[in-house]
Amino acid sequence: MTDLQTEIKSHLKELVDDWRRSEYLQPGQLFVLGCSTSEVAGERIGTSGSEEIASVIFQEMQRLQKESGIHLAFQCCEHLNRSLVVEQKAMEKYALTEVSAVPVPKAGGSMAAYAYQHMEQPVLVESITAHAGMDIGDTFIGMHLKPVAVPVRLSRKTLGEAHVTAAYTRPKLIGGERAVYSLSRINWP
Repeated sequence: MTDLQTEIKSHLKELVDDWRRSEYLQPGQLFVLGCSTSEVAGERIGTSGSEEIASVIFQEMQRLQKESGIHLAFQCCEHLNRSLVVEQKAMEKYALTEVSAVPVPKAGGSMAAYAYQHMEQPVLVESITAHAGMDIGDTFIGMHLKPVAVPVRLSRKTLGEAHVTAAYTRPKLIGGERAVYSLSRINWP
C-alpha cells in the first residue's frame, strides 16, 4: 500500500467513525457517496481516476454499511447522468428505476466502476432520494438527498486533496406558529 493509500485509509476511517458515532444513520436507510478519486489524488476532477484509491474508499464504506445496516449508493459522474450503483436488494426495497449501463472509469468514474465490480449484485439506477450522504471532491450529491438536507460537521474536511462535505436529512417542518413538532424525528445537530 502506498503512503497516499495508507493516509486515505486512516483519514476515511476517521470519517466513517464520525458517522458511526452520530445518530443520523438508521438500518435500512440509503447513503449516497459521491467521490472523485482524481480530486483525492490532488488532480482535477475527471482527469486521473484511480482504482487503487477507489479500493481503499470502498473497503471503508463497506465497513460503514456493515456496522450501521445502511444501503450504499455510489454516484456516477455526469457521463452517466449521475446515475447510482446500488445492490439489487436496495433497488427492489426502494422501487428504484434501473437503467442500462455499466460504469467504467471514463464513463461513470473510478469509484462507481470499482463499486459495480465489487458489489454482490450491483445494478445501476437513475436516481435516489437518500437519507444521508458524503461528497468527496465536490461531486454534488445534493440532487440525490431527500429534502431537508442538514450539514454534518465531520472531524476531517479533506480526504487526500479532496474537499469533504456531508449531510443527513430530516422531515420538513410545515405549518406556522401554532404547529406542534415531534422533535425526536428531527435529529438536530
